[in-house]
Amino acid sequence: MFLMVNKNSHAGHDPERSCVICKNKTGKENLLRFVLLENEMIFDMTNKISLRGYYVCNKNLCIEKLDKWLRKKSRKK
Repeated sequence: MFLMVNKNSHAGHDPERSCVICKNKTGKENLLRFVLLENEMIFDMTNKISLRGYYVCNKNLCIEKLDKWLRKKSRKK
């Protein structure tokens, strides 16, 4: 008997996110999530803050470049 896969099922799906600095894609459990509240970065370790979330790698190089990214982002507004 042939069974068709339900394309609406999300079973086995692991969400991927991109680092805002290096643009590498990986599972969101490997990235740090933060939100911007009045141009201030707040790290969301519980993934519960209901604001637009951004992700960054746990690499020192990417974390060091976050300040420059934030200044650039705040200029665009």
